[in-house]
Amino acid sequence: MTNILIVDDQDDMRAGIRSMLLLDPTFVVVGDLSDGLQVPAFLRDNAVDLVLMDIRMPGIDGVEATRRIRREHPASRLRVIVLTTFDQDEIVLAALRAGANGFLSKTVSPAELVAGIAEVVAGGGALSAAATAALIGHMTDSPPPVIDKELLERFSALTPRERDVVVAVASGLDNHEIAAQMSVSPFTVKTHAVRAMTKVGARDRAQLVTFTFRAGLYP
Repeated sequence: MTNILIVDDQDDMRAGIRSMLLLDPTFVVVGDLSDGLQVPAFLRDNAVDLVLMDIRMPGIDGVEATRRIRREHPASRLRVIVLTTFDQDEIVLAALRAGANGFLSKTVSPAELVAGIAEVVAGGGALSAAATAALIGHMTDSPPPVIDKELLERFSALTPRERDVVVAVASGLDNHEIAAQMSVSPFTVKTHAVRAMTKVGARDRAQLVTFTFRAGLYP
């Protein structure tokens, strides 16, 4: 079972998310909060595996709330997915840098939300198409960074196929699109991506994209 905490200042949104999570019987909503300031205390008193975090809230926003979560709870033990109607690159980057494991739009379908949660709980990362585009757009529009030689050395440990998958991920393709491009199964693509994340020390798919650009491996 996956214990989930919903944090959003809109009552109807929390209710809607609850109803979508009913699609998966292994998801248990253990609480819902309307204010990011309430999150740390709730986490100390309750067993939570994943937080669905809104960005725009009174008190503190989702980015700061995520940052405070990470002070006490490492990503290996507590996962955070940011849910928002905003997909600007600065918000995506701020959320990921604060320690979020995924970034999904509130407009995703119930099936996409469930799949995104399952991916993050399994140790991966979830980025909506719009969030991926925003992240990649920021990377490509910004001046080329100085290549991180230490990161580049980590990437040298990848097999040729793992490297191909990483570059495809950084270009914004999902597992099914990469599988079609490489004539392999989506499971094979996921396996290569997970192995690559382990080798380069990326906590999830989103961080893998960032590391790829920092290492100078542009799609």
